Amino acid sequence: MGATLRLLWRDNKALLAGFVLALAVMLFFAVRTTLFWIYWADPAHRNQAIEPWMTPRYVAHSWDVPPKVVGDALGLEPGGPRVTMADLAAREGISLDDLVARVMAAILAHRAARAPERPERGR
Repeated sequence: MGATLRLLWRDNKALLAGFVLALAVMLFFAVRTTLFWIYWADPAHRNQAIEPWMTPRYVAHSWDVPPKVVGDALGLEPGGPRVTMADLAAREGISLDDLVARVMAAILAHRAARAPERPERGR
């Protein structure tokens, strides 16, 4: 095995270095994806009460709505700077409770619009 690696290194340095780099990048994203999945699979992270430290994207993940729903409720542009709910409330000069009420109204409206109609049973 060692002789094979020495031979590859001697004859194909750029190719071997590129392969190792690609392998490292793949491993990084695999670990990141796994940790993300484990975190959001925990029921304790679903439908959390909105706190001042949360970002709009975190709120969207927690409440299982598209980030655009929360962003539109807050008047944010996609790809803008990362801000917390407390920062947004201070920027608009309103209380955090008012901001949370606005976001929750948008979340509930989105969920109501997506709820499948239930057919009546027994008829």
